[in-house]
Amino acid sequence: MKTALEGTAPAEHQDRKRTFGKLLMRTLDAFLVGHSKVSTTPFLERAAFPWVTELEAEAETIRAELNLVLQRPEDIPTFHEMSPDQARISKGNNWRTFVFSVFGQRINENCERCPHTAKALAQVPGLQNAWFSILAPGYHIPPHRGPTKAVVRCHLGLVIPAQAEQCWIRVGGQTRHWENGRCLLFDDTFEHEVRNDTAEARVVLFIDVDRPLDAIGERCRRMVLGLLRASSYVKRPLANLERWNRRLRPAGD
Repeated sequence: MKTALEGTAPAEHQDRKRTFGKLLMRTLDAFLVGHSKVSTTPFLERAAFPWVTELEAEAETIRAELNLVLQRPEDIPTFHEMSPDQARISKGNNWRTFVFSVFGQRINENCERCPHTAKALAQVPGLQNAWFSILAPGYHIPPHRGPTKAVVRCHLGLVIPAQAEQCWIRVGGQTRHWENGRCLLFDDTFEHEVRNDTAEARVVLFIDVDRPLDAIGERCRRMVLGLLRASSYVKRPLANLERWNRRLRPAGD
């Protein structure tokens, strides 16, 4: 008969792996800070990312494709259905994600459904992750941190509640609001949270791009992204998205 200790060993092993992984990533982050060519503050200046203006110019076209996607919300997975690692911060049907890219892996079916959005994303240098992030009215994303400073996060506002002051993001000790058609750039390794205290949904185009680094930092980034791509943190979402899209394909495809 198995003892209680024997039964918990696999879970303890996984916990140790996660703890070691987080420690390794934080150590690498400290190294990347010293090689960043842009600010390492919670929010970053738009001027450091010249592609922002071009992406904002496509906001209306992107929003038109988003509206078509939103006609069938039941076909859009929640964040935790895509990535089980997000189960702590994504509950119920409150946070849905229509995904275009996961750490450089293009999700072809979704890109084909939104060709203009996919074309705009293809012009963004160093794109790693991209999806429509759809937050339900009244939902609160609790404080959490992203995995690595190797990337910088950008939100392009697409559907922002009229009571913008009641829909906000806090990064570190700073709070900002989204604007329709405008990009907000930040470092998600700082503790951050989101609250939508309105009766309207909030939708942004959520993207992660390579942080501008010097040559030494670039070599470190390649190692960091290689580790992430080899982990379940990336492999499980890709497998889940394939299963999700396979379920939605017409019979016989």
